[in-house]
Amino acid sequence: MKYDVAVIGGGVVGALISRELSKYDVKTAVLERFNDVAMGTTKANSAIVHGGFDAVSGTMKAKLNVEGTAIMPQLCKELNVPYRNNGSLVVAFSEKEMEHVHLLYERGIKNGVPELEIIDSKKLHELEPNISDEAVGALYSKSAGIVCPYELTIAAADNACENGVEFIRNCLVKAISFNGFEFVLDTTKGDITATYVINAAGTHSDEVARMIGDDSIKIVARKGEYYLLDKSFGHLVDRTVFQCPNEMGKGVLVTPTVDGNLLIGPSATDEDNKDDVDTTPEGLEFILSKALKSVPSVNVRGAITSFAGVRAHPVTDDFIIGYSDKNDRFINVAGIESPGLSAAPAIAKYVANLFVEKASPKKKADFNGSRPAPVRFRNMSKEEREKLIAKDKRYGRIICRCETVTEGEILDAIHSPVGARDVDGVKRRTRAGMGRCQGGFCGSKVVEILSRELGVPMNEITKFGGESKIIFDRTK
Repeated sequence: MKYDVAVIGGGVVGALISRELSKYDVKTAVLERFNDVAMGTTKANSAIVHGGFDAVSGTMKAKLNVEGTAIMPQLCKELNVPYRNNGSLVVAFSEKEMEHVHLLYERGIKNGVPELEIIDSKKLHELEPNISDEAVGALYSKSAGIVCPYELTIAAADNACENGVEFIRNCLVKAISFNGFEFVLDTTKGDITATYVINAAGTHSDEVARMIGDDSIKIVARKGEYYLLDKSFGHLVDRTVFQCPNEMGKGVLVTPTVDGNLLIGPSATDEDNKDDVDTTPEGLEFILSKALKSVPSVNVRGAITSFAGVRAHPVTDDFIIGYSDKNDRFINVAGIESPGLSAAPAIAKYVANLFVEKASPKKKADFNGSRPAPVRFRNMSKEEREKLIAKDKRYGRIICRCETVTEGEILDAIHSPVGARDVDGVKRRTRAGMGRCQGGFCGSKVVEILSRELGVPMNEITKFGGESKIIFDRTK
């Protein structure tokens, strides 16, 4: 298999880079080590589009955060991905913390963040009545928002695929050599050759860089744990509520999600195991105590799940984006921690421009940047539902009762350009299994549909790829 560009990593950054490259007459492949895109940091983070006031002025983080946040609304519109400009608040609980709020405000102005305002306790509680009475003021960023990171990634991947990009799953890169003309990537899918390589491998980007002799990158795996609460708690706050940040990150937040749930977290612990996504009693207790400080009415009796994600913290404390000193056809896109999601649209354009300046590819005349809106039966009117069912009765069969997901929607998810291949893949694309029962009722039906549509035995269907098989064997 031979390509002009191989993008290593199918997270939000890799997917959006591939979409940018699909605007050009370039043969591109995305190599993803898991069974689906959006399986690393992308599927387990805070889902916040940050204003851009936290990053140190003059850094790539600051520049690309502000640019990415400005791009995000239009990008989500093109890809038909839910986005909400709900704004964010950094809440202070003392006059000393208010001093830090003022520093963030000044930094935000320097970074070019629009619509920043310092508000007092009275206005804060008018905006968010459920905020603690101990809060004395806040920084209000009106340009901040929320988005679903894995929906954005899946949409970008689908659109890139429609424009000619190939996505190769379960493709772990084991070694890379360069023969003077092209790279040869030794992968679990066989040898893949490419004229250029873009390293967007997340927490493993330093390891990938070392495969070409580049040891300039050091990534620390920083784990964050979260609680996700039922939609009945989604009204507790309208905006994303932060506490004052510290050296480990932006602190524990309380935020609504674009789907109407309430999310609290993350913790921040550095881990030796870059794939450690286990939750811990200590981590969950920590985020709950911090969340209660901001919003005392948070109650984990409403928790429907807890999870953890690992983010790629660079020891340089800034994004590492550019051609490697070891090879001028190898682009590192490393250390993309928060505000990585916010910056991702701008990172993709920046990286694509690096490639275009060197390779001078031709632009396509037929690039289509729009992705059709997926069917969302739960959001339809009675008349719209009736018309849809009249065309295809499979939209009349409800599979997931909690989230009102139909068989037709699941079939769409499986047969989309970069379609679902496992239960969690269906879950991320349709929300089947994301409700209060967490797949207790619909899980077996999803397995049955996957088996039928993919043409594989039911006991080969997995939860998230690998050996995560759900059914052992027939009992009769």
